[in-house]
Amino acid sequence: MTTPLNPQARAARLEVLRRKYMAQIIAAAARHGDPVRVAPYALTQSGTERHADLELIEKYTAGKGWHLTHVTFADVGQPPPLEQRLGFGAACRLATRGYAHGILAIARPAITTDNETYAQVLEHLHLRGVFLAYLPTEHDTPT
Repeated sequence: MTTPLNPQARAARLEVLRRKYMAQIIAAAARHGDPVRVAPYALTQSGTERHADLELIEKYTAGKGWHLTHVTFADVGQPPPLEQRLGFGAACRLATRGYAHGILAIARPAITTDNETYAQVLEHLHLRGVFLAYLPTEHDTPT
């Protein structure tokens, strides 16, 4: 019988997995000579917040040498369940159709704080050649 991981340990393992998937997809793009393209996604409370988040994402992307998709994605207001977020769903569809290598958000809570849902999202996207990335915080290394 195995003991389930506590939520913090599970979140840490999922972060390692996310970074692994991201590195694999970026390496594949480099092997093909493709620039890394990301779809920006923001989950915000207002249009002003959305604009500020997307500016931060744009600045970070430029610093990484990545390219942004021509379309930005957002959900505004109190976050509904992930499967009901039109902006996130549209970002996923664009990326899984080959128009982006990844989806870039401010931080993981913009996607979900539920570890099981997050694990499913990571696997779903990875199987389709898409990674999730976030802006670095002062406590971690850039992704």
